Amino acid sequence: KQWYQRRVAITAGIKELDLYTIKIEDLAFNVDFALRCRRDDYVHAFVSYFSVDFSKSHKRIGFTTSPEAPYTHWKQTVFYIKDYLTVNAGEEIKGNFSVKPNARNRRDMDFNIHVTFDGQYSKLDEGINYHMR
Repeated sequence: KQWYQRRVAITAGIKELDLYTIKIEDLAFNVDFALRCRRDDYVHAFVSYFSVDFSKSHKRIGFTTSPEAPYTHWKQTVFYIKDYLTVNAGEEIKGNFSVKPNARNRRDMDFNIHVTFDGQYSKLDEGINYHMR
């Protein structure tokens, strides 16, 4: 099996941005999320990807960087957590995903993922900061 076929949780959308109406201040956002676990397993990280749809062109085109899609030169981003979670099918990992441009370099991004999990075998309530260049 490919690694994406072994993913533990059902995917959840984080944010949709309209490139025709987006403003600079829209690049900083804060979104709650919930991921339902599909099976008993261990969670070591969260994986993010994006999809693009050019819907206003004469021929609708787009692509996705989803791990389930054909290869592109764009990749997924992996956000490792400090310690793994032991999860059961049906349990839910909740959290908050925030992103903002870095204050010193506007091309860099700062992320914070606050994870809350209260499972049968493990518990977690922590925020983890990430910096992407």
